[in-house]
Amino acid sequence: MRHFDLAAAAEVAGYRACMRCRPYRAADPGDSVASEVVCRGIRLVIGGSMRHDSEDEVAGRLGLSARHLRRLFQEQVGVTPAQLARSSRAHFARRLLDDSDLPITDIAFAAGFGSLRQFNRTVNEIFRATPRELRARRRLADRLIADGGLPLRLSFAGRLDWDAMLEYLSARSIKGVEHISGGAYRRTILVDGDPGAIEVRLGGPDHLVVTAHLPHWAGLMHVAHQVRRLFSLDFDLDAANAALERDPVLAGQIAALPGLRAAGAWDPFEVGVRAIVGQQVTVAGAGTIIARLVERHGIRVPGLGQFGLTHVFPSAEVLAEADLAGTGLTGARIEAIRNFASAVGDGSLRLDRSRSLDDQLASMVAVPGLGPWTAHYVALRMGEADAFPSSDLGLRRSLEALTGSAMTSRLVDQMAQRWRPWRAHAATHLWRTPHRPD
Repeated sequence: MRHFDLAAAAEVAGYRACMRCRPYRAADPGDSVASEVVCRGIRLVIGGSMRHDSEDEVAGRLGLSARHLRRLFQEQVGVTPAQLARSSRAHFARRLLDDSDLPITDIAFAAGFGSLRQFNRTVNEIFRATPRELRARRRLADRLIADGGLPLRLSFAGRLDWDAMLEYLSARSIKGVEHISGGAYRRTILVDGDPGAIEVRLGGPDHLVVTAHLPHWAGLMHVAHQVRRLFSLDFDLDAANAALERDPVLAGQIAALPGLRAAGAWDPFEVGVRAIVGQQVTVAGAGTIIARLVERHGIRVPGLGQFGLTHVFPSAEVLAEADLAGTGLTGARIEAIRNFASAVGDGSLRLDRSRSLDDQLASMVAVPGLGPWTAHYVALRMGEADAFPSSDLGLRRSLEALTGSAMTSRLVDQMAQRWRPWRAHAATHLWRTPHRPD
C-alpha cells in the first residue's frame, strides 16, 4: 500500500480515484502534510490563486522563486503547484457532475478551466472517463435540489458545533451584508466584480450545503473555498483537541464543546475593519457603526431584502478614500481604517496567509493605528492556528474564572505558551467560558 497526502500526487503516479469509495468527496488536506511554506502554498493553490496567477506569482507571494517552490512541492508532496491546481479543478468539477444538473459546459468554467476541450481532456486523464460518463454513473442520492440557486456539498472531517458557530457569527454579523436565522447563514458576495449571494446550512454530520445565487458560474470554485475558510472546515480539530484536553485549565472546556471551531473569515479585510470599529465599544455598538458604514459606502444589491441582505461590503479601495465622518467613529478609528484600507488596496499588506504568522503580524502592526490585538484577532479569523490576542479582556476574565487567580496580559501570554501551536483554538474555547463582569 502506498500513501499519498494529496490526490494530485496519486494521479501523477498513475492512479485514479476509486469509483466505489470516491475519495474525491473527502475534505481537503490539513496543514500537516508538509513544511509550513509548502502548506501555505497548497492553501494558495487550492484556494484558487492560480486561477489568475502563474507559478511565478504564487511563488513570489511566498517569498520564493518558482523553481524553488516547484522543487519543494515535488520533494514534499510529489506534485508541482500547476499539477495540484489542475487536479483541484478536476475534483471540484467531479463534485458538480454528481451534485448538480449544471450543463457540462457551465461546469467546465465553474471549475476554472479555460475551455471545454481542456476540461474534457483533463477529466478523462484523471478519472479515466469523460464528463458525460461520470455524470451517468452518479448515484441517485448525490443529486442536490434547492428552491432556486445551485446547491453544493462541502465535506469536513471531525465534529462541527454548528449552533456555536452561528451564535458567534450572528453576534458579529454586519447588517445588510450578513443575516443568520433558521439555522442558515446568508451573505452577499462579489464574483469577479458582480454581486451575488450564498446560503449555508448544515447538511449532515460530515458536510455543509452551500446554495449559491451567482450572476455567473465562473467563480464558483473560489466561492466554495471561501466558504470552507469561513467555517474552518479544513482545521485539524482532532489534533487540536487532543493537545489541549490534557491541559488542566482547558480540559473541561474541550470536553464540554468538542466540536467548537474558530470562526473564519469570508474576507479578512472585512473582519479587520469590523475589528477596528469594535475597539473599546460594545459588540452591539460596533454593529450599529459598521451598518452605517456599509449603508453609505457599500454596493447596493436589489432583490434580496427578504433575506435581510441589501449591500456588498465596500472594498479596500473605496474605504481608503471614503468620508467616514458622522458614522460614530472617532478620528483615530477613521484614520486607522483608512490606513488599513490603503495598505490592503495597494498590496503592501497581503491577507492571503502566504507568509508566516510572525511576518503577518509584523506587517499588520506596521500599519498606523493597528496594534497587536487587532493583528492577532484578524490572523485568528484568517485561520492561523497559533494566533492569540493575549491582551483581550475576555480571555483574561475567562482565565481568572477558570484559575481563581488575578491575571494580567503578561500572565495570559505566559500561560498560552503551553498551548502552542493551537493557541487560536484555546482562545475560541476561552471566549465561550462564562465569567463575572467587572
